[in-house]
Amino acid sequence: MSILTLERIKLNGSAATKAEAIQQAGELLVQSGAIDEGYIAGMHEREASMSTYLGNGVAIPHGMHESVQYIKQSAVSVLQLPEGVEWEDGEMAYLVIGIAATSDEHIGILSNLAEVVEEEEDVLKLAKTTDASFILDQLNNQQPQPE
Repeated sequence: MSILTLERIKLNGSAATKAEAIQQAGELLVQSGAIDEGYIAGMHEREASMSTYLGNGVAIPHGMHESVQYIKQSAVSVLQLPEGVEWEDGEMAYLVIGIAATSDEHIGILSNLAEVVEEEEDVLKLAKTTDASFILDQLNNQQPQPE
């Protein structure tokens, strides 16, 4: 199964706080069977110790190393927030990309996602689209292809 699937993408979401956004991104992973609920607590812990805001309107919440026990399979979720949520002082997140990965696999995932969201213009397209397949295609195109 792919790391990112349509069932792990939520369009036109809203969140009043970054904690709420993290919760929703984690719930997408729970609902798709990728993680157990306990992983979400690790996502909140990670955010408390170090911001996961990348810039250009993108945040990438993920769990602590100790949370890996709650991962059933590596997966990525995307919570689209067209109105955004303040992540840091004056910094709005429009795409919240939840990441659950075993071992060092998440390093590659983060690298691929960073390339996709490098241009603010591209992020805005993803943040405003009404087609989940567009997000899926844009992010999966950056995934390494099996040899």
